[in-house]
Amino acid sequence: MKICSVSKKCGGCTYQGVPYSDQLIEKQNKIETILKEFGRVEPIIGMETPYFYRNKVHHAFIKDKQGNILSGSYEANSHRVVPVDECLLEDRKSQEIIHTVCKLASSFRILIYNEDAERGLLRHVLVRRGFMSNEIMVVLVTVSSIFPSKNNFVKALRKEHPDITTIVMNINDRTTGMVLGDRNITLYGPGFIVDYLCGCKFRISPSSFYQVNPTQTEVLYQTAIQFAQLSGDETVIDAYCGIGTISLTVAKKVKKVIGIELNKHAVLDAKINAKNNSILNAEFYQGDAGQFMVQMATQKKTADVVFLDPPRSGSTREFIDSLVRMGPMKVVYVSCGPDSLCRDLKSFVKAGYVIDMKSTYLQKTRATLRRVSYSLGNWFTIMKQYRLRSIWTVFP
Repeated sequence: MKICSVSKKCGGCTYQGVPYSDQLIEKQNKIETILKEFGRVEPIIGMETPYFYRNKVHHAFIKDKQGNILSGSYEANSHRVVPVDECLLEDRKSQEIIHTVCKLASSFRILIYNEDAERGLLRHVLVRRGFMSNEIMVVLVTVSSIFPSKNNFVKALRKEHPDITTIVMNINDRTTGMVLGDRNITLYGPGFIVDYLCGCKFRISPSSFYQVNPTQTEVLYQTAIQFAQLSGDETVIDAYCGIGTISLTVAKKVKKVIGIELNKHAVLDAKINAKNNSILNAEFYQGDAGQFMVQMATQKKTADVVFLDPPRSGSTREFIDSLVRMGPMKVVYVSCGPDSLCRDLKSFVKAGYVIDMKSTYLQKTRATLRRVSYSLGNWFTIMKQYRLRSIWTVFP
């Protein structure tokens, strides 16, 4: 069992120092306790190698007493940066690139942003790597678009890591806890990377969501589609669809897919992804999922299946009420928060849906080692009119 040297300080690794088999048992007990009223939770399926799998790595910066620039993660419940030399969860190549960014920032005398003083330029660095394509994106998050010697900085970074395919500067001048701002400036390459999942090619922009564990994500999506028992004639809604990973995977097996996503960058990616994969039966709309469902219900539009992937806080009352009015026979629920999932399932039960819990814990490596709240999701197939179907639970 590998042990992280800063696990007691870093806020990401709740289960560091706990044998992996014991982690699975503890999480099994947790999910059973929360969801016991809905049925039996079947045994967890863990990962074979739960290390260095995270394809998205974000670090903040700090200076040591000697003035050296270091990077790391935030301490639990704070904005104090804990320097991390090697994270056991994050992609190794991405960590190497971040170490180089720190070294170059020192040599180029770039000022690190100080939240208390509200001074400095460089706030964060974000690295994304496509595990199938091997394409790499580096995002430098700055307070201003004025980056002294940025061309030389980019040249030096590419010299150290010629496999980087794009470098983007993201401008975030807000005094909030948000990592990324709304404006991106491409410094090198196309400004995005592509990766492959479930037989589809996906474009991924700096601000777009993409599951952090590609190996387990593929298993998850394939199993979810299997449990949805699609016939090929369905109209499907994919709420909170992101760049269209679920939508385009499902589109091959149904008549029509409608995706709704609030992030405008992700919607653009989703539309381009549909075109790049020659998928003509998928439509994507930018907007709030709850309001979109209200509009569809008001217009008496229907869908046969709804894939629901809300934020950690769960869905909203207006979304669930509108979904019930539309009356889809199947709802596939993806949740990264078991407590909010439990709350929402109670609403579905009250509305006449019956749940046959046949759940599987698909262990996603990094989320397990970092913390429970970063779970990939809980998949449920909920049937109306007392028709029972399986529930797929994923809770890394």
